[in-house]
Amino acid sequence: MKLKGKRVVVLVENGFEDLEFWVPVMRLREEGAEVIIAGKEKDRQFSGKGCLQAVSDSDFASIDVSGLDGILIPGGWAPDKLRRYEEVKNLVKSAHEKRKVIGMICHAGLVGISAGIVRGFRSVGSEGIKDDLINAGAVWVDEPALVDGNLVWGRVVKDIPDFCRKLVEALEKGLR
Repeated sequence: MKLKGKRVVVLVENGFEDLEFWVPVMRLREEGAEVIIAGKEKDRQFSGKGCLQAVSDSDFASIDVSGLDGILIPGGWAPDKLRRYEEVKNLVKSAHEKRKVIGMICHAGLVGISAGIVRGFRSVGSEGIKDDLINAGAVWVDEPALVDGNLVWGRVVKDIPDFCRKLVEALEKGLR
């Protein structure tokens, strides 16, 4: 269990990409990480694009970054909603400043853009946000997954295995 003792928050909102949410959550748990699902409100049920459900363990405002090892932001339509919450942008920016691992897959880079953390970093994601990332100062790379600094990037659903490997490795090493 490579991640025993590690704490990771997974951000959730309606419209998350089901596999980009649940596969990394299960992978992190399989490696022994404590996974906390955070949404706008605690104990709220959220629906994925394919109708899988997730229930929040916490609200965004209650998350203390200092007690975390990382944040995971799944893709889908949820990132476009998540980026509108000041609590989410502040949480992601604070985690980045403290060099916590931040995993973003597919459209999750939209949250990184709005939090102001992508400038100067290599990035990957859905082709649909390529221009957004470039315009925000990120360096676009067409790879299944990559790590640059404390940012772990995944391209799309088919690249989840590569993304999970990179995410687990980054969390195991710790980037503090």
